Amino acid sequence: MSENRAMQYAEILSKLIKIETISSREKQDVTKFLAFHEVLRETFPNLFSVVEAENFDGSLLLKWKGTDPSLEPVLLMNHHDVVEASGEWTHPAFSGEIADGRVWGRGTLDTKGGMAMMFQAAEELIKEGYTPKRDTYFVTASTEEIGGEGGAAISNALYERNIRFHMVLDEGGMILHDPIGGADGTFAMIGVGEKGYVDLKFIAKSNGGHASAPGKNTPLVRLGKFMAEAEKAECFDVYMSDTVKEMLSRFSPTMSGIMKTACSNVNAFKPVLKKVMPMISPAGAALLRTTLAFTMSKGSDGTNVIPQEAWVVGNMRFSHHQGKKSSVDAITALAKKYDIETVVTDDGIESGITDFKGEAFRFIEKAVGEIFPDYRPVPYIMNAATDSRYFGKVCDNCLRFVPFKIDKQQLDSVHGIDENVDVATLAPAVDFYKYVIKEV
Repeated sequence: MSENRAMQYAEILSKLIKIETISSREKQDVTKFLAFHEVLRETFPNLFSVVEAENFDGSLLLKWKGTDPSLEPVLLMNHHDVVEASGEWTHPAFSGEIADGRVWGRGTLDTKGGMAMMFQAAEELIKEGYTPKRDTYFVTASTEEIGGEGGAAISNALYERNIRFHMVLDEGGMILHDPIGGADGTFAMIGVGEKGYVDLKFIAKSNGGHASAPGKNTPLVRLGKFMAEAEKAECFDVYMSDTVKEMLSRFSPTMSGIMKTACSNVNAFKPVLKKVMPMISPAGAALLRTTLAFTMSKGSDGTNVIPQEAWVVGNMRFSHHQGKKSSVDAITALAKKYDIETVVTDDGIESGITDFKGEAFRFIEKAVGEIFPDYRPVPYIMNAATDSRYFGKVCDNCLRFVPFKIDKQQLDSVHGIDENVDVATLAPAVDFYKYVIKEV
């Protein structure tokens, strides 16, 4: 019976993966998202028969009315747009093939998989005759991968309607073995917040000239020196937040040697951990400070021409302790040292942190314990962005977790090649969302 159930869910997800829903910054094709909505209606008829559904240019807001209007509603989120799928895939990216115990294709993890299991949970509860006490909302957006315009529009609409949520649960962390390196255990990584996001353009200018007689410190050289120094990240403050301390403390029982000792006594070993964590992994370093990744560049249009202007783009993920203004000011000061102008091209949005000691986190922690008793829940700050960053205006408790157990290959496949999810993890995910809907 359990195998039949798992395969039923795999086939549902496979059907959704076969529909290409790549979002594009250049020209967004809303019609394909509207067609995808129709497939959702066919796939989850019970759900769509009881909810009020609103379309926001390809993004969906669903409201399942509860029995007690005095209770604050809850909101469950994922998204149905996906990134492009270039490269050589073992199974075609939009085939939705079910092979080797996995469903293959773009969106299986990010995040049609989570969306499908979320909807399936509600579908089954409605079939059983269940009605929630709280109003239960669902959001699945079509723009998450290109900046989140749909999520922002839905959040604004909810804010204007004076709707305030008890809890928001969006995509985010999953169930991983050894998430940071050195933790020999499997953990349910629950995002309690995410770092802010800013795009910056760094511009170096000169009088240009012929490449046969170059002067010193031409634009590209200055940009190179600047990037080399910026990569050291010494202009950004290093700080170990309470969330990071709690995360390390929960990892510590599975560690060994000095890391076990240090993570079991974080406050005493804080100076050591600040130095060691960046050595363990880039993710470890990102937990402690603002990061800046250089992603785009341009010089002259000719191989023998020194550019009058050259530029690079940096994607900044700013820490909560330093914040946006201070982080931008710090890198602007460094750029000025090399006579480089800094321009903010995408101002981004700041996201709050949910208290891991609070009621919402404790509830999701309990849900993990009920459905996944072998995996310990751990709070952490996400480096990546989600649509839930827009929902701070309507909820103080925004959490980020998809209940899929994945391995390193699957983690690396998100936005990469051969994205896939285990068939065996789908049924527990449905059970998790059922628990959340019923028990919250």
